[in-house]
Amino acid sequence: MDFLKMMKQAKQMQEKMGSLQEAFANIETEGTSGGGLVKITIAGKGEIRSLKIDPSLFKEDDVEILEDLIIAAHNEARIKAETLMQEKTQELMGGMGLPSGMKLPF
Repeated sequence: MDFLKMMKQAKQMQEKMGSLQEAFANIETEGTSGGGLVKITIAGKGEIRSLKIDPSLFKEDDVEILEDLIIAAHNEARIKAETLMQEKTQELMGGMGLPSGMKLPF
C-alpha cells in the first residue's frame, strides 16, 4: 500500500470518527426495568435525558427497590448506546480497507 494513500485514508478516518462522535452525542436510547415500571432515556455519552417512574412504586417501603430499578434501567440504556456506537463505527470503517483485527479508536 502506498504511504500517501494510507495517510489520506487515516485523515479521512479521523474526520469520519469526529463526525461519528458528534452524531453519537445526539443519539438517545431508552432502558426499562421492573416490567416497564421504570423507564430512562440517556444520550449517547450516558447523561440522563428523562426518567419516568410508574406511580405505583411510590410506597415508603419500596424506596430501595425503586433505586435498584432506576440503576438497572440506566445500565440497559447505556449498554444499548454503546452497542449502537460500535455498530455505527463498524459501518463507517467497513470501507476503509483496514485489517480485520484492528481496534478503533486507536
